[in-house]
Amino acid sequence: MKITLAAARVNKGYTQKELAELIGISHYTLLKWEKGKSFPKVPQIQKLEELLGISYNDIIFLSDSCLKDNKREEGA
Repeated sequence: MKITLAAARVNKGYTQKELAELIGISHYTLLKWEKGKSFPKVPQIQKLEELLGISYNDIIFLSDSCLKDNKREEGA
């Protein structure tokens, strides 16, 4: 099942700051990942999979609002 990074984080009960600290990055870097502005490297991907309990292939690196905007445009 595909899920946004932000939704996966919230589902596990992490704040951006908490998850970022566990991965060893700044919360700003995590924010950029969640918005699809940058992407994690392999060691960080492995940490994400471990902490969130999902495969990298199931993570969507876009915000929920971006996905909603894209769906609206496709339906127009």
